[in-house]
Amino acid sequence: MRYKSFVAGTVSALALLLATHATALAETIKLGVTAGPHAQIAEAIVPVAKAKGLDIQIIEFSDGALIDPATNDGDLDANGFQHTPYLDRQNADRGLNLVAVGGKTVLLPMAGYSHKYKSVADLPEGAQVTIPNDPSNAGRALKLLEAGGLLKLTPGVTFNATELDIVENPKKIKIVPLETAQLPRSLEDVDFSVITSHFALSAGLNPSKDSLLIEDQLSEYFCLIAVAEKNKDAPWVNTLIEAYKSPEVKAFIDKKFEGNVIAGW
Repeated sequence: MRYKSFVAGTVSALALLLATHATALAETIKLGVTAGPHAQIAEAIVPVAKAKGLDIQIIEFSDGALIDPATNDGDLDANGFQHTPYLDRQNADRGLNLVAVGGKTVLLPMAGYSHKYKSVADLPEGAQVTIPNDPSNAGRALKLLEAGGLLKLTPGVTFNATELDIVENPKKIKIVPLETAQLPRSLEDVDFSVITSHFALSAGLNPSKDSLLIEDQLSEYFCLIAVAEKNKDAPWVNTLIEAYKSPEVKAFIDKKFEGNVIAGW
């Protein structure tokens, strides 16, 4: 009996020691996200990463423009909220040195909404149309308006399109750029608004049900995980990617967002 008790006690002590050691070895990183879907997805990542030995502290921002500089400066270790055109623009305009790791994560489709009309064809001549005012999403919105037949852009132009690329505007719609967070509220005053799913969902709009126009699954608009270039080969990066692109997180996205956020893996 004494021997069995000694063995049991030794095993328990060893288990406690290993658990304590594992906790000491567990790495902690700060992950920057915007409020809404990206924050909700991050919450689903946390337990998966923890089981892999990585503790994630979620830092939620109401202003996404602050996230990349904070990542570049080391206040954040990684972020997960943006697509490639936005990251490229931030690096170029702000002199940042961030890189994407792990390929595409999720797509939040951009869509057009109206509280006044039931179809794009019903929009009147001179309709006021609000779009995001940041360059990468403005070009994306213009491409969506072109896909909906409301205007034509310079042939071959991509997400870098600007209002100067509008070559045909049969309804003479008036483009009104706004801060992205203001777009859902603008629906009360304008005829049509092009809004990313992130802000649409946060405002109670359902892109797949409420929109009059929604973009296809364009690969350049899938979101990504970004880190400072100096961190791209850090061991925790692969753990973060594995946790994000796990079956558990994909199942959460499919159930939670019902097709309004699309997992890219």
